[in-house]
Amino acid sequence: MLRASRELLAVRSPLDAELMVSELLGTWWGERQQRSPSGTVDLDELIGEGLVEYARHHESPAALALLSGIACLGTARQAARAEDAALALIERGIPRPAWAEHVGAVAAGDCYLNSDAFGDRDEAVCLFSYGGLEPHALVLVVDYNARGMLADGWVTSQVDTLLGRCREGSAADGNPGRGTLRPVAPAAARQLLETALGVTHATQDPPVSKSFASYHAFIRSRIRALPPPDSAARPAELPVGGPAARLAEYEPGSAWAGAAARRQAWSGDRRAMLVAEFLASDEAEDLSDRKAASRCADHIVSYGCDQDFGRPLRMSPAKAETFLLDWLPRKIMLSPAEQHAMPHVLAAWARWAGRRRGLDADAVHQTLDAVFGAMGSFTKVYRDPSAFGLDNKLVARLLPDADLEALPRRAFAFPVLRGRYRGIDMSTLDPAQPEARRTLLAADHDDAHGRPATDQHIRRHLVLSDRLWRGDPPELWEAAQRLLDRGENRHAVQHTLMYLIRDVADDTARLTEELGKLP
Repeated sequence: MLRASRELLAVRSPLDAELMVSELLGTWWGERQQRSPSGTVDLDELIGEGLVEYARHHESPAALALLSGIACLGTARQAARAEDAALALIERGIPRPAWAEHVGAVAAGDCYLNSDAFGDRDEAVCLFSYGGLEPHALVLVVDYNARGMLADGWVTSQVDTLLGRCREGSAADGNPGRGTLRPVAPAAARQLLETALGVTHATQDPPVSKSFASYHAFIRSRIRALPPPDSAARPAELPVGGPAARLAEYEPGSAWAGAAARRQAWSGDRRAMLVAEFLASDEAEDLSDRKAASRCADHIVSYGCDQDFGRPLRMSPAKAETFLLDWLPRKIMLSPAEQHAMPHVLAAWARWAGRRRGLDADAVHQTLDAVFGAMGSFTKVYRDPSAFGLDNKLVARLLPDADLEALPRRAFAFPVLRGRYRGIDMSTLDPAQPEARRTLLAADHDDAHGRPATDQHIRRHLVLSDRLWRGDPPELWEAAQRLLDRGENRHAVQHTLMYLIRDVADDTARLTEELGKLP
């Protein structure tokens, strides 16, 4: 890496230099952090800070050029150490490249937001310069079908050409307010982009563009260059219920704007009323199995409220495919009748929601084409638990909320659900109920050890089982799987986890930290 940094000495433009350093820092971005017996190995610390320390001891112009770039683009720790090392080399008389004095003088300019007609994504266009020189635009894509993550980004110095094409695209759109380029306050752009980048960072193996790693450090640096949000300003709030809320829901704009208020507005009663309105509509009259249709509509609304920022009526080809082929197979347990009905209910919902939102016929047809095109794939990718030899009634007891992702961890917590224990028919016990859990865990412990367990021991099992049932925190089940993969006995793994919970005294943040240290 230090040898590659020699190319920085031939660069005149500070923008080119920053992009080269960003590409170098992106070499290891996205690689999974490794675990060692002493804990988690942070690759930014191991490689990034290691590179800074290595360059510190090389009194060469290439080392100084690299350190100057990392001081602007690195993490906070990398930047502080790189700046300190660069100053030390300057004091020793090492010449620095001419571009180095400009990279720290980045000035933010205007920002724009371009939302597509379906609301699938936002393109943020942020303008920057080096104190008025060498203007450039950073274009960032926020994908709302991928939980609102920052999925792509690129840079251009052809600012006027970019803005001209964006405006031409807006003018060519026959639907006012859709797919339009509009100015946005730089502080608001920063808030949106910081949130989206945080989603990307929190996602394991995020589905970003191939070039994202190369731009990542540059993107992070430019977002930091935007002015911070005004903490004194009150965010716009969405009225809860009533015509104003409905109109606001259809307003074009970023999904982040008012998302928290929209989610809060969709109470259980309001969701049920929306489903009832749909089932009473002309679009739903051909759905023969009304019970299955109602359950399917419940899942469509839940997905729109919880996964799409409180927008259950927003439909698009991409959202329909993501819902059918990714979220449902991974997250929801459907009965055979619901599996059959789901694509047809989704098509009817797309027609009804399109009419409610005032979408043109072409936009609705594009969504319907996506639904019909995904029907065949849906029957292949959706796997009913019964296909794996699991009894439907038993699975239903573990999944009263239809949360398919919870099945493995709940089966790990409550493996004994049938048979008799002390005269009790365990197939009649509901593991969602605290008293039934106590009996199920006592039966499991007796089966494992052949002797009764103390009340205190069962209480510790109950605490663990409750956390596993809720998936709180997610790292608990991840740690259990790691230990099981090492060949540990299931009951031994449970004991490891429940005593760890006891030791941290219900401090979830500390529990998450300690779980990360387990092998």
